Amino acid sequence: MRLLILEDDPLLGDALSTGLRQAGHVIDWFRDGDEADQAIRSATYDAIVLDLGLPHTDGLVWLRRWREREVHLPVLILTARDGVDQRIAGLDSGADDYLIKPITVEELAARLRAMLRRSTGRAQTEWVHGALRFDPATRQVHWRDQPVELTPRETVLLETLLKHPQRVLSRAQLQEQLYDWSGGEPESNTLEVHVHHLRRKIHSGVVRTVRGVGYALGAADTGGEA
Repeated sequence: MRLLILEDDPLLGDALSTGLRQAGHVIDWFRDGDEADQAIRSATYDAIVLDLGLPHTDGLVWLRRWREREVHLPVLILTARDGVDQRIAGLDSGADDYLIKPITVEELAARLRAMLRRSTGRAQTEWVHGALRFDPATRQVHWRDQPVELTPRETVLLETLLKHPQRVLSRAQLQEQLYDWSGGEPESNTLEVHVHHLRRKIHSGVVRTVRGVGYALGAADTGGEA
């Protein structure tokens, strides 16, 4: 998942970013709502982790603005505000989940996976595409019941394709999911290298090239044509 964290506390923001990156996610962390809002306008995210006690503008105000603007990203509120009325206000403002600080990164990651399942209409915890199986919780991949060792970026690429099994994704869309803004511009052939590795490690047709457009997940039976 590519996640946006809006949290002004430097220690907590760094801990959440580090922990979620170690869990295999791509993270953009912002301390200011205006910066986060600009990021949402220009990049594609799977979910937002939102603090409420932000400087200048309260997190609930930002949430209401996004929902009024028809930003449909799943939003998880992570806050110290633990009153029942405050939780109700957060959920009624458009949040998909509401958690009280402090929290472990493991529970936060599990809540985000559950939100993603709901937003994509997937009830199952394991994603299955023919002989290919992917567990978002453990980040483990199996092909024909055999484990496949992938690098973190290869795993993110496969996860992105599995999230959109019927879509052709452009190079820009895929690179956006692979790299956060702190890593700088990737080399021009980096995506092709990752695709090559997926084909070599799983099946030659697991990723389908659509010339002039981008890439798509291969057919479910044998991986499709390369």
